[in-house]
Amino acid sequence: YNRTIRRLLLGVVLCIAVATAMVGPISFLGLIIANLEITNQNWIPDPKKATWLALAIPGGGQIYNKKYWKLPIVYGGFIGCVYALSWNGQMLRDYSNAYIDIMDSDPNTKSYEDLLPPNFDIDSNMNWLKDVIKNRKNKYRRYRDMSIFAFAGVYLVSVIDAYVDAELSHFDVSSDISMNLSPSISIDKGYRNVGFNLAFNF
Repeated sequence: YNRTIRRLLLGVVLCIAVATAMVGPISFLGLIIANLEITNQNWIPDPKKATWLALAIPGGGQIYNKKYWKLPIVYGGFIGCVYALSWNGQMLRDYSNAYIDIMDSDPNTKSYEDLLPPNFDIDSNMNWLKDVIKNRKNKYRRYRDMSIFAFAGVYLVSVIDAYVDAELSHFDVSSDISMNLSPSISIDKGYRNVGFNLAFNF
């Protein structure tokens, strides 16, 4: 129990430390990629290049598109998924070993005691304890698998975001494009018709 709490606190501290340490290298990488492109006000990112960079380097597409504010979101998602995968994987190993030890007849294998709070009455709760350890072993296996899918999902979303962001940069959003909605009254064969005119300017 105490080891589990210490491991949780250590994991949180490591995530904060890794996130802080990555700020400098990520910013430096962003400057390198940005300077490889033609630095003018009319620069438009290439969707294919943004996609390949996003596939090769996590967050590379966002850096190429010069959307640096998205980097904390992308890397925060990756760090969270890596921590969840590491945590659930370790807990799965602990409970798997504990379940093997509690189910065998060897009195010297008692790794499950490390998962219990102090002064826990094992003998009177042995059957209940076996069920709990088995259920938690299965639970952390599911959580580990979900962490893998979550990591893949964050990676896929970052690639799609880089492509869509670069593709939308090709759309003209200047003031020449406008829509005008105005009321309209027309007379046809003695009947007055009331409606609206919708006009698009390109």
